[in-house]
Amino acid sequence: MRLGIGTAARGDLARFARIKGTRPLVAGMFCYGIGTGILAPMNAIYLREQIGLAKGEIAAVFAIALLLNMVVTLIAGIYGDRMRNRKMLPLVAAGACMAGLLLYMRADGFGSALAGMALATSPSGLILGQLYALARSRFTREAPDLVEMALLWLRATFSVGFFGGLLLGANLYLVTSFHGVLWGNLAGYACLFVLLALYKPAEDEGIKPAIKSAGEPFSAWMLAALLLLGCGDAIRGLYLPLVVNQLFGQAEIMSYLWSVQAVFELLFMTVTGYWAMRYGSKRIILLGSLFGLISYIAYASGPPLPLFFLVQPLHSFYVSIFYGVAMGYVQRMFISRAGFGASLYVLITQAATMVGYVFPLVVRGISPSIFLIAVALVLAAILCMVKSGLGGPGTGASRELKA
Repeated sequence: MRLGIGTAARGDLARFARIKGTRPLVAGMFCYGIGTGILAPMNAIYLREQIGLAKGEIAAVFAIALLLNMVVTLIAGIYGDRMRNRKMLPLVAAGACMAGLLLYMRADGFGSALAGMALATSPSGLILGQLYALARSRFTREAPDLVEMALLWLRATFSVGFFGGLLLGANLYLVTSFHGVLWGNLAGYACLFVLLALYKPAEDEGIKPAIKSAGEPFSAWMLAALLLLGCGDAIRGLYLPLVVNQLFGQAEIMSYLWSVQAVFELLFMTVTGYWAMRYGSKRIILLGSLFGLISYIAYASGPPLPLFFLVQPLHSFYVSIFYGVAMGYVQRMFISRAGFGASLYVLITQAATMVGYVFPLVVRGISPSIFLIAVALVLAAILCMVKSGLGGPGTGASRELKA
């Protein structure tokens, strides 16, 4: 008899909480999420209103910083697996991010804003990639049959922190303006730095996992599809705050709008994770893409504010799959190199973000029609997924829910 997802999840969550070394990883990811969430919806608005940059300059700042981020992430992914003490990479990176934020706070033009943003964000992909690699190595040792769900819950912890940071950032903005938001972001990195310093990896955690899990076959079509989906989400991430601010004239609305996702994301990541084990990751990623398509069509119509809020659960379902199920899918393609697989997924999202920032420059001004580009990107991604073939459950994620 098959167990319900709820019953299986309760038992697995209890096991997850007991895995040795889980707590500092979860706490670190939570603090990193809070710090990132505090600034995320305000970043583009800060560059536009506080520093006075034009749309093209804002896109250039984000794109150049992301390009550097991609280079750092790729180098870390290639060489990180060879390091005996992998935690040193994210530890040093967190320190660099704090230094960059201090510079960013003092920016008064394009050059100083670019320098601050580059230093503050270039190591961020390295941090995520190496945290995922540390976690996969740890979970593979301690609970090999729970690895994929454990990684999903770790990613969900980041989301919970991120959306908590959105609410905190909105209130900091109302009380202290933009500089309070920046100090909140810096505090998140400081907490991560302390937790990483206290974390004690296993002696051989930086080399190879003791127990190998099954992987996924390599698929260039699926990687291309994920890149296209990421481009669409990047357009939403950068331009939705600007569009909402343009339509309704209140910068803090975006933080409240994104915080609606926090109610759903942990639930959706858990449910879709079990669905992926039962039906296959490709099928669930395709399902999520359809929800993303509906969301972007709604954004492009320039709806009234209540409809923006009503669309959030649909988009939350989509991003829960893109940042949860898809993450594990890519990592399992390179299962023998935990650091490279984790960094490759982060690199794909970064490349997508950089391209996504540039696409809307073909649209004059800031208007909801920008999201028609995201609609086209999702349609192209769906074609790539169909081209790749939608087989049964992936070997790496499959686990029967049986009594």
